[in-house]
Amino acid sequence: MPVEVIPAKPSEPSASAGLNFRFIDIGVNLTDPVFRGVHHGRKKHDDDFEAMLERARVAGVKSMIITGGSLKESQQALQLAKKHNLYATIGCHPTRSSEFDKHSGGPSAYLNALDKMIEQHIEGQGRVVAVGECGLDYDRLHFADKEVQKKHFKSQLALAKKWHLPLFLHSRAAHADFVDILRQEGFGENGGRDIGARGGVVHSFTGPPEDALEYQAMGFHVSINGCSLKTPENLKAAAVIRPEYLLLETDAPWCSMTSTHASKAHLDTLAASLRSLYLPVATKPEAFVAGRPVKGRNEPTAIGAVAWVMHRLNEDVPYEKVTEKAFKNSVELFQLHELK
Repeated sequence: MPVEVIPAKPSEPSASAGLNFRFIDIGVNLTDPVFRGVHHGRKKHDDDFEAMLERARVAGVKSMIITGGSLKESQQALQLAKKHNLYATIGCHPTRSSEFDKHSGGPSAYLNALDKMIEQHIEGQGRVVAVGECGLDYDRLHFADKEVQKKHFKSQLALAKKWHLPLFLHSRAAHADFVDILRQEGFGENGGRDIGARGGVVHSFTGPPEDALEYQAMGFHVSINGCSLKTPENLKAAAVIRPEYLLLETDAPWCSMTSTHASKAHLDTLAASLRSLYLPVATKPEAFVAGRPVKGRNEPTAIGAVAWVMHRLNEDVPYEKVTEKAFKNSVELFQLHELK
């Protein structure tokens, strides 16, 4: 799978063709206040949440999975998912895992609250489709130490087993412990399907090629966003993800694709008609213009650009096949069969 840039011809694909490409953004943080015009605690522009959703729809985003990163965020994610007919994950991010111990009722009460939320929202509109975001993050141990993270990662794995849900996983600088825990808890073969779980996805992948290969060997999907495509090393790792394990996301409002990233050389081959859909011109928050994206805030529209880079890393695979395979992988993993 070559990672060098091969110049594209202007004929690659047109805007009219772009209308046929469809996406499911499997990781988007719609609970973040920047989508309501609040940046770093200050109101800088009008609430443009609905306009953001419309831009995503026009760009081919058929649905999204809103990430739950804590008990409170999971509740908010479910509310948004129900209101906008989207989906949500339920869980606690490793950097917030100390919340389990700080909860007024203790760790068991925090876990029980997550469990009850799943029970009440595992069916119907705006439903829970995965447990997470959970895992390990050793880059930010000042938020929660290793032992706290590992303890509460394991407790959330129990929820995935109980409810037969896939996992929405996070791993940073913790690969050895991360896979060890998954294996110990029965997720090391076929993504845990043999123990009643349904696999899962390592989202926002930024590790080396060998990590991506190990996740796939374990039966897990790997999800790519702008942060996954920053460096030449990132591109090499992304290139080893096999089509049957590839998922796409933006992690919006974070993980924007910028001109300093290694992905730029590939994005430069994207037809202007598609660029206008996926990476529309944005304005600074202070100069907000209704209907336009906000500079510095990633949006779900960018998923098409992420898919384009993955297409360029696999030159023998047409763009439409890359997008359709990722779409169908998402439908199958999260059982979104109404989107088929």
